[in-house]
Amino acid sequence: MGTILIPLLALALGAGWFLRQPRFGHAPEGETERAIQASPNQVNGVFQNQVPTPLFADGQSMGSILLGNLSSKPQRLQPAQALPSVKLDLRALPRDLDVVVWLGHSSFYVQLAGQRILIDPVFSGYASPVSFANVAFAGSTPYTAADMPDIDVLLISHDHWDHLDHDSLVALAPRIGQVVTGLGVGSHLLYWGFDPARVLQGDWGDSFPIFDHLVVHVLPARHYSGRGLERNRTLWASFALVGPERRLYFSGDSGYGPHFQAIGERFGGFDFVALDCGQYDPRWPFIHMTPEEAAQAAADLKAKILLPAHVGRFAMARHAWDEPLKRIVDASQGRPYHLVTPTIGSAVQLAHAGTMPTPWWVHQP
Repeated sequence: MGTILIPLLALALGAGWFLRQPRFGHAPEGETERAIQASPNQVNGVFQNQVPTPLFADGQSMGSILLGNLSSKPQRLQPAQALPSVKLDLRALPRDLDVVVWLGHSSFYVQLAGQRILIDPVFSGYASPVSFANVAFAGSTPYTAADMPDIDVLLISHDHWDHLDHDSLVALAPRIGQVVTGLGVGSHLLYWGFDPARVLQGDWGDSFPIFDHLVVHVLPARHYSGRGLERNRTLWASFALVGPERRLYFSGDSGYGPHFQAIGERFGGFDFVALDCGQYDPRWPFIHMTPEEAAQAAADLKAKILLPAHVGRFAMARHAWDEPLKRIVDASQGRPYHLVTPTIGSAVQLAHAGTMPTPWWVHQP
């Protein structure tokens, strides 16, 4: 019996040590925990979506999905060669230029109303607790934390590994003015050394004025959260950025739902939206959008410009790496918005988004 218990004990101790690494963050406590308990969007300290949102489709489970992934070998999950990208001198961009720079996947550098904004920055070459899992596509991470200028506002949509990157945020921390995120997510940042006075945590519907020129609205999304063994202790969110001249919306991770139409009605439409458009799978149909659902969400939001996000860096689902981009082009035909699909790292100037160039993925194997 002892020969069995000793390795099991060693395994348990090893797992406990691994889960206590700083990169896993920290559970909400103190004032943050009290704010969560007061939220109308939680039950017993666990956040709920606005509409029923099972993690998996009927008949599916984490076990069945893992077995299915092992038994099938889809083609072209990753590009066969490095993706094209552009690396701009972001510090040289005029402050008064309203611009969105897609940094790959769901990471964005934004300038709006004279403010420099960074959203879900992931500059590591992987999005997982270990460096050999969920590895980024070659060429998809041209920027590093050192390439970022001083940031006025950092937005974090939720605490999944492909949106909240420990190494990137620790490197950026000294150059970040203010953080806006969902309830509980700030607990990770405080654990990593961020000044509590700089971390604003909001519930769905909360808004934060920034320097009288910009208002950040924390809004619903249809997803879930968690970095370790516990789920939904922290709030997932989307964001609306409202300046004197323009309104922008970033969905974060979200399945399709009635919240898009409600947000579109509340704000009277948006000049620009970036929407979850990849890593969909019929086995988890409620927590990410298909390209066709993203096209409908853009219409619900009354968007003028749509940029597809959650694509171009990680293979987290079983579709071909470029399938979401091909499908969103088709789904956007005849829609009342302008689709933009910039190369990673290039800038979309909001005053004149221009005509979409030849899709950059066309000649990629």
